[in-house]
Amino acid sequence: MKFRPLHDRVLLRRVEQNEKTAGGIIIPDTAKEKPMEGEILAVGSGSRNEDGKIVPLDVKAGDRVLFGKWSGTEVKIDGEDLLIMKESDLLGIIEKTSKKK
Repeated sequence: MKFRPLHDRVLLRRVEQNEKTAGGIIIPDTAKEKPMEGEILAVGSGSRNEDGKIVPLDVKAGDRVLFGKWSGTEVKIDGEDLLIMKESDLLGIIEKTSKKK
């Protein structure tokens, strides 16, 4: 199934976090918090400004983002748990930095 969010909404998948702490302690599933990091899968066309013109979103498919702990609506598409939320619920984009040698 293909899904395209409307207006200023985005569809994203939570990024799984490590199952061990830095000290090597394994965290059981019952003690884990849901990750607040995700990968954008699809974006809407944008929101309309006061003049009626469409303002495109700042994020695009493939971006890694941070969002609030209670943000979004959980949906199941093709058996996969995903989130739909407004762009304003996103806190920021995680940009990859290249290591210099």
